Amino acid sequence: MNPIERPRRLRRDGLRELVSETNVAASDLIAPVFVDATTDERVEIETMPGHERVPIEESVSRVEEVLETGVEAVMLFGIPESKDEHGSRAWADDGVVQEATRWITSETDATVITDVCLCEYTDHGHCGVLENAAADDPRLTVKNDETLDLLQKTAVSHAAAGAEMVAPSGMMDGMVGAIRKALDDVGYTNVPIMSYAAKYESAFYGPFRDAADGAPSFGNRRHYQMDPANSREAMREVELDVEQGADVLMVKPALPYLDIVRDIREEFDHPVAAYNVSGEYAMIHAANERGWLNLQETALESLLSIKRAGADLILTYFAEDIADQLA
Repeated sequence: MNPIERPRRLRRDGLRELVSETNVAASDLIAPVFVDATTDERVEIETMPGHERVPIEESVSRVEEVLETGVEAVMLFGIPESKDEHGSRAWADDGVVQEATRWITSETDATVITDVCLCEYTDHGHCGVLENAAADDPRLTVKNDETLDLLQKTAVSHAAAGAEMVAPSGMMDGMVGAIRKALDDVGYTNVPIMSYAAKYESAFYGPFRDAADGAPSFGNRRHYQMDPANSREAMREVELDVEQGADVLMVKPALPYLDIVRDIREEFDHPVAAYNVSGEYAMIHAANERGWLNLQETALESLLSIKRAGADLILTYFAEDIADQLA
């Protein structure tokens, strides 16, 4: 046997690296940071090993830890000191994300992105204003257009605090257009929007809901988040967000939806982000603890697959570990 084509020729050390098609760099990664206004000390998140909720006063030191690994961007999630029916602390000038953003942008060089949603701030845990009697009738859900008004106020308050990018995640129809108009109307024309353009109603979000204290108190989010069975619908959702002014297009979750990442990459010229969510992170940690998988190798392979599918940016709880590994 003497085939002309011998792919193994290029798999030797030295040559293998030269012809590698995909790589993950620290600059591709965004690290989630949870800021908690209800505590004065760091609180370990049991379902997400290695991650903590930090008080506002420690938000700068937490972000500095991220920056030391080479990761340059963080996504801020807030746990407010109080909640109400409409989630009014989401847009408060002295809200948890607003205060943390001011501190972080004034004291560090981190790129600060903020999650724009209401689920952490409402006392019912849903992502907007509820229809009447929604708690008692599973056919009812969140009021779309009334929620847009609140998302506008939240995004503007984040921009005013210094956020360099806002990321609406509630999957409300028209949210990107509404936020773009609100930002532009008050002069924040240069603040980009990273839309959670294709966000699925997923079983992989469980640990995050513990981390951000944002689980719905009744029902689920199937009436506004996407059906996991649908891919063509994702393209319609993304196209609408592009038409409304989205600057970056997010797919969430990442690993179960790599086909969606690929479809968006091939169809649109915008930067594509993917959220390597808490359930994906927790599963690898759990398997590592049982001795079934190697944590670092599996995490890096997972992120490589997301990049290979077409993502330019990856929001991941592995950001710091992988950046350290790549250094």
